[in-house]
Amino acid sequence: MASTFLGDRLGHAFRRPDLLTQALTHRSYGATHNERLEFVGDAVLNCVIATALYERFPDIAEGDLSRLRANLVNRDTLARLGRGLELGASLRVGEGELKSGGKSRPSIIADALEAVFGAIFVDSGFDAARKVVEQVFAQELAQVDPSASGKDPKTRLQEWLQARRVPVPEYTVVSITGEAHAQTFRVECRVPKYRVATTGEGPSRRVAEQQAAESAYRRLTAARGE
Repeated sequence: MASTFLGDRLGHAFRRPDLLTQALTHRSYGATHNERLEFVGDAVLNCVIATALYERFPDIAEGDLSRLRANLVNRDTLARLGRGLELGASLRVGEGELKSGGKSRPSIIADALEAVFGAIFVDSGFDAARKVVEQVFAQELAQVDPSASGKDPKTRLQEWLQARRVPVPEYTVVSITGEAHAQTFRVECRVPKYRVATTGEGPSRRVAEQQAAESAYRRLTAARGE
């Protein structure tokens, strides 16, 4: 099922399906887990994104390229993309993690997505991994704005609204789930003027707000062709 899952969404048929199974296995499940593949996937992911940015922005200095990459390659983005791929449904976690919502925990999903990238690299080499990474990050890469690389999503959204004399967004905590040591916050960002409401999730209210703000900013700018 896992092979079909990725075959449908990523266009990669594993020659060694066991690598995909390992990539989707959390350490709480058993001794053969995904941490080594995650290590490889992290390196592959950073290399692919760095190369993509280098090619797209030939006139940008190294420091700015590093900031752009950091804005793309982080746990929040990986978790959001992993949820979009429905990775949680295929994850194998131990009973304790399962009961505490481990399959939906941002850190576990983010690590699993990196492990999947690593598994593809081990299975079929760099070109195959690059193809998948670029496909998964296609929308993120298309929306990179070098001029905004130093601004966090909440600041960027607020400045965009202020430039149009629109009140700042409203942020509301929708839910808090999980154990005290591993909580997941869900926050809604509302811009009543444009009837926009987006949500974000993260291990803290701040992270969830940033994610919701990023989604709101993208929706607003996309609707206006910016």
